[in-house]
Amino acid sequence: MSEQLARYVIEEQVAVVTIDHPPMNALDVATKEAVGEVFTELDQRRGEIRAVVVTGAGSKAFAAGADIKTFLELDPPSAKRRLMRSHEIFGRVERFQWPVIAALHGYCLGAGLELALACDIRYAEETAKLGFPEVNLSVFPGNGGCCRALHYLSLGKLKELVFSGAIISAQEALGLGLVEKVVPPGQVMEAALELARTIAGKGPLGVATAKRVINRARNLGLAEGLELESDWWANLTATHDMKEGARAFIEKRPPQYKGE
Repeated sequence: MSEQLARYVIEEQVAVVTIDHPPMNALDVATKEAVGEVFTELDQRRGEIRAVVVTGAGSKAFAAGADIKTFLELDPPSAKRRLMRSHEIFGRVERFQWPVIAALHGYCLGAGLELALACDIRYAEETAKLGFPEVNLSVFPGNGGCCRALHYLSLGKLKELVFSGAIISAQEALGLGLVEKVVPPGQVMEAALELARTIAGKGPLGVATAKRVINRARNLGLAEGLELESDWWANLTATHDMKEGARAFIEKRPPQYKGE
């Protein structure tokens, strides 16, 4: 694993993933590969984990875009290969079994915002800046940003942000639904870890199945989504944890979940 570019620690069933590519944590090819390697390792250790927090090292940025110098080397075939690889790596984050929380500070731009949108939840410091500035280079968000942002923004607002390359504040991003919480400077990791630990204390099968259903249902019609939801809910009634949760509630005691 490229530890100089991405690393992780696991404590109390929460994995903290840190992007470490100073000064701005630019998501160049090597850094994205390092993130992908981290999530592959975390998948192999998923029995030790119940939630993940992703952050950027240093004070300047969660992640601010790509390595622009490499753009000069691209042609359509190589660009297509690079983007498809990015989609696969960001998909590992999006499909990871447990909830992934992005803790945003400083700049969260371009590919950095696209990675954040692949996470389940985004918390941001009030001084954070978010945006898709790609049109300044005569391109547009190509690492999944246009597609994933449609789940959070109105069509017109997404077009406004992408076409103008505007950089917005964390508070504006909160109002638009791009982030779920804004906290004072220096407090985003504390807030994200608090949420992660709360999630880690809940019924793990319920959390993991809810993530799977929500992610799949958002691309389905209502009838198909309701059938998916009811199928997976019904399947949970065969698990130890579902019965344990009900018994603990009735007996007024903390549940002892086994993840089975």
